Amino acid sequence: MTDSNEWLIYRGAGEPHDGIDRLPAPPPWRDFSGRDSGAPGDGSQDRRLGANRHLAELHRPGAEELEMINAALYLRRPLLVTGSPGAGKSTLAHSVAYELGLGDVLRWSVVSRSTLRDGLYEYDAIARLQDVQIAAQGGFGGAAGSPGAVESIGSYIRLGPLGTALLPSDTPRVLLIDELDKSDIDLPNDLLNVLEEGEFEIPELQRIADRLPDGEAEVLTADGVKVRVRDGRVRCRAFPFVVLTSNGERDFPAPLMRRCIHLELDRPDHNRLATFVRAHLGAEAARAGDDLINRFLERSRSELLAADQLLNAIYLTDAAAPPSRDRLADQLIQRLDRPR
Repeated sequence: MTDSNEWLIYRGAGEPHDGIDRLPAPPPWRDFSGRDSGAPGDGSQDRRLGANRHLAELHRPGAEELEMINAALYLRRPLLVTGSPGAGKSTLAHSVAYELGLGDVLRWSVVSRSTLRDGLYEYDAIARLQDVQIAAQGGFGGAAGSPGAVESIGSYIRLGPLGTALLPSDTPRVLLIDELDKSDIDLPNDLLNVLEEGEFEIPELQRIADRLPDGEAEVLTADGVKVRVRDGRVRCRAFPFVVLTSNGERDFPAPLMRRCIHLELDRPDHNRLATFVRAHLGAEAARAGDDLINRFLERSRSELLAADQLLNAIYLTDAAAPPSRDRLADQLIQRLDRPR
């Protein structure tokens, strides 16, 4: 391009214009347009594995990685995956679900305020109380089937990702508990019993089970599907394939470690990064960005970098083709282990 500003959409000119019409399609890993298409899933597999994954021979794990994944499958134990940001920890769960046909991955993104109950279920007591009050004002208080009545208690309960994964089924669901190292200090210990026994109780349902039809209540899952829970207890038949990820920011208690299969992911090599780029952007983009892959590998020997930074740089320098390609790539791939 001869005009250094030709690729810019927002120009800072202070005048309205129709530049947004020139904005190209989003990067495949940031494309959310398929959510309302009616197709199964929410598009997360394409965003994680790549819309062009058939060109990249998908996820090609090493021997140790394969062994630990299969050990977790055989032993029905959670897989604790550690490694630097962008090493492919979360992608691993999607790869297993895709290859084994286990449906959409259930994802629980852990934050510092996350509790075990967040992962199991939510009970909206305030909404139920409001419905009871509204029904009472309308003269329907306590009537069977009225809002807030005993039989409708399931309408105020939604299972979380962990709770949904533990529903009885013939094949396991895949559950990704992402960035467990960001949790409160108690959460890893709180997970022990649920992961060991494969079941949990919903006290709000147990207390009134004898007043429910057949002891069952219809609740909503994390997938948005209604299921029946009997006697306020959820028990798995096939233990889910659970992937716990950690960036290594903290150590976990020994009781959790002994219940998990541990896999440490190394930094990706050139072949794996090129495969990663081909899966998301296609073979031509991988060839055009080979120099950026090499620079990324060279810098990653002494700097903490994430593979999605590389994807951002290759996509933008290929799609927008700015004249300051190298400078823009360096701005997009900034080290993560330096205070800003």
